[in-house]
Amino acid sequence: AGTIADLVVGSPEFSTLLSAVKAADLVETLSGEGPFTVFAPTNFAFDKVPADALNGLLADKDALTGTLLRHVVPGAALQGKDVPPGSTPLKTAGGDEITVERSQFIKVKSASAEAYVTKFDIIASNGVIHAIDTVI
Repeated sequence: AGTIADLVVGSPEFSTLLSAVKAADLVETLSGEGPFTVFAPTNFAFDKVPADALNGLLADKDALTGTLLRHVVPGAALQGKDVPPGSTPLKTAGGDEITVERSQFIKVKSASAEAYVTKFDIIASNGVIHAIDTVI
């Protein structure tokens, strides 16, 4: 498998995420050794963000970087089967804490939003990607 960055590049459902990752200069980070767990917002997730807010975010590199790093958990390639029932707090690459909740579904919560995992365990050479339906 390619790196997380390679898989995002090769997947049409992540084209908005790819643009954001490029704008924040994070392609190299996501090509790094890892392991990383990435909760990757799909284009559908980005479509929920009002255009003005999204364009503002894409133009503000610091805010964009902070938002994107909130979706990356360093030091582990956490697959769906590794998430225990209940709530599990995780420290993100940006220093924020998110919570992964497992019940019938797996939900990811940040201080600002919550998302459901829509596609699990996209395995990369340096970690794992889970597609999510909302930008957290």
